[in-house]
Order: sequence, then C-alpha cells, then structure tokens
Amino acid sequence: MDEKRKKSNKNALMVFLFALSLQSVSEMIPNIVKSKSINKLDSFIMKKILLMAVVMLASVASYAQQAVGTFTLQPKIGMNVASLTKCDGCDPRIGLAAGVEAEYQATDIFSVSAGLIYSMQGNKAKEEGVTLTTKLDYINIPILANVYVTKGLAVKLGVQPAFNVSDKQKLSGGKASVEAEDVGAESFDFSIPVGLSYEYNNVVFDARYNFGVTNIADGGDSKNSVFQFTLGYKFAL
Repeated sequence: MDEKRKKSNKNALMVFLFALSLQSVSEMIPNIVKSKSINKLDSFIMKKILLMAVVMLASVASYAQQAVGTFTLQPKIGMNVASLTKCDGCDPRIGLAAGVEAEYQATDIFSVSAGLIYSMQGNKAKEEGVTLTTKLDYINIPILANVYVTKGLAVKLGVQPAFNVSDKQKLSGGKASVEAEDVGAESFDFSIPVGLSYEYNNVVFDARYNFGVTNIADGGDSKNSVFQFTLGYKFAL
C-alpha cells in the first residue's frame, strides 16, 4: 500500500511539473511575440525543456502507454509557429504541420520513433505598410528517442533532416501583391527537435521545438526556428 502511495505521489509531482512548465511557456511566448523578439525563444525553450527533462528523468518508472515490443503508426496534424534567426523585428509565420510517425516501444520507459512531416515554415517582415512573407516548406524526417517519465508523458530528443519542397516570397501591401518562386533556399536542412508528448487512450498531443542547425540559404546566417504543436492518434500494428 505504501509503495502504491509513493508511486501515486510521484505521478502527481511529475504532472504538476509538466503543467507548471507549460504555464510558464504559455505566459512567456505572447510577451516575446508582442515585443517582436521571437529569436529569444531559441535559448529560452531549450533551457526550459532540458531543465524539466532532467528533473523528470530523476524519477523514471514504467510509464509507457504501449506494451513493450509494440509498433504503432500515428497520423498527426497541427500547426507551426515558425520564424528565422537573425531577423530582429520579424513576425512568425503560422503554418500547417501534418504527417505520420512510426514508433517502437523498446522497453517500459524507452521508445524510438521516425516520421515524415510536411512542415510550412518561414517568417514575415513588415515595414511601412508592406509585408514580406518568406514561405519555406519542407518534408521533415524527425528521428527521436522518447523517454516516458510519468504515465503517458514522454520527453523527446533527436535529429531532424529535412528537404525543401517549396521556397517563395510574397510581397503585399494594400490590395496589391506579388510572389516570387525559387528564392535561393538550400534544398537540405537540419535541426534538433526537443519536446514533450502526452498520450491518453491512443490520442497524442505533441509539443516540440525544432532548433535549426544549418543556414536556410547559401551565404546567409539565418536558421529555422520552429515551434510545432500536433494532435495524433496511435494505431497498433
């Protein structure tokens, strides 16, 4: 009975830490976006998630929703809040994120996953009533290690190669607009995804940050910086 009570208290602590962290992030993001300092999210979100991961991993138990040895397939859809580094005063581009991820439950607490995600990225820059929207669309291939730290809750970290499938810029002001294609984006991109997911009855909410490593264009120094929020459903294979 004492063991069950200890486990229950540990679960409650982990859920509390998760909720507290999400509240802190949700309070911080609007202020950063409002101040047009979206690039500050790079260091903030990495520190926040990694700190929470360290705290949670200190008390890992058997918390996966899926049985050991299970393969699952997860169609998912959601949104990106995307920006580019080295672009002070720019606004994020809100875009679609949709695709599928496969996951193998290796142990009670550890799984590996890989996916294909269509991801609309880029940013917006406004000046004197004119808006320049950079549209960078990719096929992302996230390869992740997932550690379940409480029932259904996983911390994830991995690598993400990506391939650009569309690069456009749209200049608009008033009722007029003009769009140019093939604006010089690199065909290959690489980022480090870090985040959290919560699964309940096979429904999965996923929140991650994709930290860009490579420059988006040859000769430039801007990198992708993307928050991604998705909802999916796991099918056992």
